[in-house]
Amino acid sequence: MAKDGPDWDGLLKWSLAHSDGTRPPLAYYLENLDSCGLAGKVYEEERKWFMEAMQAQSVDVVKRMKEITLVMQTPEQVLEAQGVTSADIEDMLDELQEHVESIDMANASEEDVQVVENTSTEVCSTDLHSIGGLVPLLGYLKNSHSGIRAKAAEVITTIVQNNPRSQQLVMEANGFEPLLSNFTSDPDITVRTKALGAIASLIRHNKPGIAAFRLANGYAALRDALGSESVRFQRKALNLIHYLLHENSSDCNVVSELGFPRIMMHLASSDDSEVREAALRGLLELAQDKTSGGSDGLGEEDEKLKQLLQERIKGISLMSPEDLGAAREERHLVDSLWNACYNEPSSLRGEGLVVLPGDDAPPPDVASKHFEPPLRAWAANQEANRAPGTEKKEAAPLLLGFSPQQPETPHVQSSSSGGEDAGQRSTPR
Repeated sequence: MAKDGPDWDGLLKWSLAHSDGTRPPLAYYLENLDSCGLAGKVYEEERKWFMEAMQAQSVDVVKRMKEITLVMQTPEQVLEAQGVTSADIEDMLDELQEHVESIDMANASEEDVQVVENTSTEVCSTDLHSIGGLVPLLGYLKNSHSGIRAKAAEVITTIVQNNPRSQQLVMEANGFEPLLSNFTSDPDITVRTKALGAIASLIRHNKPGIAAFRLANGYAALRDALGSESVRFQRKALNLIHYLLHENSSDCNVVSELGFPRIMMHLASSDDSEVREAALRGLLELAQDKTSGGSDGLGEEDEKLKQLLQERIKGISLMSPEDLGAAREERHLVDSLWNACYNEPSSLRGEGLVVLPGDDAPPPDVASKHFEPPLRAWAANQEANRAPGTEKKEAAPLLLGFSPQQPETPHVQSSSSGGEDAGQRSTPR
């Protein structure tokens, strides 16, 4: 193609970079061709180039993933003999995680690719399992280096997140067991935290996974996690507890019997705001189960809870305006929990601290200018750059009947042809 034509390589990168997160990159590209200097339809030669470039990029990714798979399949002693260090393996897993994400993006675009051209989707449908990389990746969960164990769990999180097929493949490959083992008993807190994150993604919207977690005494492990000194570990455990209770209200009995309410009350006074909010969210789930006629909810802990809420209400009342804004979620949770337990609004509502002025206002739009479609941005710039007084005047509408009489002026200067035309069309009385 000619040198002065469109920058196709740049266009490909642009189409991938400007996906808005809800539409596949190719669909976004097709909708915004004009903003790249292309008018009208995509011609056959251009479309063929784009498809080949997309496929070539995917082929390169899959090729590299196969090379990484070969390394993962190589015994650790052989790698050490070749001078490969644990840091090298961690870097390799970082790269693998990026490639897995790019393959997911290609899978998301597969339908639109078929709309543009009926090409093979073999590259797009390729995943880590199909090239033999899933099993050795799961094997890294048992590696002697804690950094590799943690990074492997992080890659698995990326693979299974919101992906039912990948969740099934990991479960079938017995990936749940080593993740649970690392979560419950690994000596490294980072490994435990990453394993818990992977488990949370693995069992989310996955009934067999939830069942396996419950059978493996997962709630007892979550209780132990709440007693950790690691704030990140506590947050992940509380978030998973809330999800499980929300999805399975019958589990409220289990967590109450295991003593979760007392632990959550302690964490509701944590110095970390996210831990406080997550603990209050779990307590609210238990309280709502009680009011709906389920379990005993908080049981004997009701009085302690009331004291806790009174302390939180007092603390919120003393907050500065800036801190009150940051504590929006906590304010709502405290009020909702009080109302669920005692069938009346909290004193925060009477003081006007549950909903503050501006709480319902949309957040400031600081990102749209960076992510808006280029065509829209170009149009906005054209409007902004247009000099005052240069706008094209609209033609005067034709009137039926006589025009109203205008006062006569000694001199009439026409600044535009539109004025002259209007004078020529005046109807004498």
